[in-house]
Amino acid sequence: MVMRTLVSLIHVVVSVILMVVVLLQHRKQGGFGGAFGGGTQADVGQWQRFTGLTKITVVLAALFMVTSMFLALVR
Repeated sequence: MVMRTLVSLIHVVVSVILMVVVLLQHRKQGGFGGAFGGGTQADVGQWQRFTGLTKITVVLAALFMVTSMFLALVR
């Protein structure tokens, strides 16, 4: 019971921070072309080219998914 409440609180905080970080990012002109298979072999080291906000977004999205799965599995 206490664990579920703690994870729920973390989930809400992560979701609010994730929304703020996504809204702070600059819009790219490429659209969805690069997101869905537009890459080549040269994109192997792409993590180093991400901006700080993009890296934070990836980490927060992963944490959001983990807490979502935990809350769905624990009753």
